[in-house]
Parts: sequence; structure tokens; C-alpha cells
Amino acid sequence: MSATPKSPAPGSSTRPALRRAGLGAVLAAAAVLAAAGPASAHVTVHPESYAEGATDGVLSFRVPDEEDTASTTEVRVFLPTDHPVLGVLVHPQDGWSAKVTTTKLKTPVKTDDGTITEAASEITWTGGKIGVGQYEDFDVAFGQLPDDTGRLTFKTLQTYSDGKTVRWIEEAAAGADEPENPAPVLKLTPAAADDGPSFASSAPAKSTGGTAQAARADDSTARGLGAAGLAVGALGLAAAAFAVLRTRPNRS
Repeated sequence: MSATPKSPAPGSSTRPALRRAGLGAVLAAAAVLAAAGPASAHVTVHPESYAEGATDGVLSFRVPDEEDTASTTEVRVFLPTDHPVLGVLVHPQDGWSAKVTTTKLKTPVKTDDGTITEAASEITWTGGKIGVGQYEDFDVAFGQLPDDTGRLTFKTLQTYSDGKTVRWIEEAAAGADEPENPAPVLKLTPAAADDGPSFASSAPAKSTGGTAQAARADDSTARGLGAAGLAVGALGLAAAAFAVLRTRPNRS
């Protein structure tokens, strides 16, 4: 008599497929996380907001290096002149030289100290280097912010050692998604009627110089929460794949 073929053990044909599917899902989730990180690293200004008409404060422009092989060698920040920032002073930066360009204002600004007819329109930092995977904070002190607008946009040009220039100049329309190369934006909030001198709504970021850790954009809480959710999902998929592997019976 011919031997009767043995039937495969229940589930034995599906375990390899489950393992492949589980591991594939984990790898796909990891790829999504990897893609989400670099996209959020762009030039930002800190703190994210000040009170309208704030005086004697500091703005910190955070510039990450996003290239794989090139260093950042020049940073140009353009200050608005239709709503000028008055009394601009640049903090000394190790290895960097700063040049402040002033422009005659179309509409002079009246202050307690007199009428201001000129204001800073551009700050250019050269001579230093931001290495791959690092960032630099460029601190700028101001005497007074405007009180006739709700936001200030600081268009920025970032030049790399290979000659490439990234133009952080795009402004998002109301209700639209963030553009690919957004300009740094400072929100100006209404000051309370009984306020004295206006100060920052949050402490400015501390300058960390060229030895800083890998660049990261922390200006958007929503973006951070989204990345955290993706991470939790990836961990869950990994746990599921591990559980499937453990259920595989040992062969003698």
C-alpha cells in the first residue's frame, strides 16, 4: 500500500507569511519615520512669539545643516522694513563675522526717544561653519518690535560649502499646509492694556555653537506629536512581529 501523505500541521503554511507580513510592516513604518524627520528641519526663529511692541528682547535664528556632505558657510536673514525691528544688535558668534545692513524707512517710526528714519534690513553671517548634522543659533537683540502687525516674516538664505543656496522665503497662505521652504515667522500677540515693558513670552533658545547635536525642528508641537504617534505605531508592529516569531514551534 502506498503511504498516505501527511497533512501539514495547522497553521504551518501561514506562519512564514505572517512573519513576512509583520516584518514588512515594521520596515515600512520605520521608513515613514525616517522620511518624516528631515522634512521638519528648517530655519526657525525662537521664541515663536512676542507681545506687540515688545522692548529689549532677543530673537534667536536656528539654522540646521540639512546636507549630507556640505557645511553651511553663510546665513542671510532679511528683516521686514514695512514693520521694522528697531535697535538691532548682533551677538558675537564664535568663528562668524556679522554684517548689519540698514535701510531708510519709507515711513519713519515715532518713539519716546524721537523719530526713527533708518532700521536694519539684513544681517549676514560669514566666516564660520555649521557641520553636517549640526545647527547654530544666531542671537539678535532688539530695542523694540512693531505694534501694528500680527506677525513678522524673516526671509533667509542659507549657503553651503558646495555652492548650493536654500531660499527659506515661502509664506504659507491662511489655512494652507506649510510650504517646502518656509520662512521663519514670529507671531506678535496683543499686549495687555495694563502691561509695563513688554518681554518675551518664552525664553529665547540658548546658542549652542558648532558642537551642537543633530539638527531638529522643535517649533511645531503638532509635528512632534505626529512623529511620536508614528513611533508608537512602529513599536506596536514590531511587538506583533516578535509575538508571531515566538509562536513558531521548535523543530527537533
